[in-house]
Amino acid sequence: MAQNKVYAFLGPNCAGKSTMVAQLMSMGIHYVPALTTKVFEERYAYKRKLFRTVSKDDYAAEKLIINNTYQGSNFGFRKDDILDSYKQHRVTIMIMMDVDGIRNVAKFINQDLVTIFLMINDEAFVERLLRLGCSNEEINYYMEYAENNKEFEKWKSADYVVKNTASPRTALEQILAIMGLMTLVPQNDFTKLTK
Repeated sequence: MAQNKVYAFLGPNCAGKSTMVAQLMSMGIHYVPALTTKVFEERYAYKRKLFRTVSKDDYAAEKLIINNTYQGSNFGFRKDDILDSYKQHRVTIMIMMDVDGIRNVAKFINQDLVTIFLMINDEAFVERLLRLGCSNEEINYYMEYAENNKEFEKWKSADYVVKNTASPRTALEQILAIMGLMTLVPQNDFTKLTK
């Protein structure tokens, strides 16, 4: 019988973590949302479905096993949220804002935690920020933040790296393969597909 797994997505801003998680959720894969103090602007409204925004006081009262600060906001996970999901679902996904949280989760589900870093290049980074309507000043801030915090180098701590500079479908197919959710077709069908 297959062992339950938790797949944690890492990567810099605009790497596609939210996009990939939303796609996987639409396929029925269970997601553990992070608690955050960040209030998402309208252009990031889609992230409101992926994170639970709470007040700073409520956040401070939580018992969290992961607690990161990212771009001035807090992001964290409750131990019970992760462990309950791990016990109840064969596949669980989550977005981690920093690699530092990996060690805390690994204490409880070591061999069953798989980290996937979504890698992008500078060109894709800037293009995605422009699509979101960011100003040059905002783009410079995000680029500087990513470089100062070595966000583009954190792939070294991940189990897998998926280059997400082409179509989201290409990255999604690679992620599904990593998760073991792709299947080989029978030889007759394979022959038809390749002729």
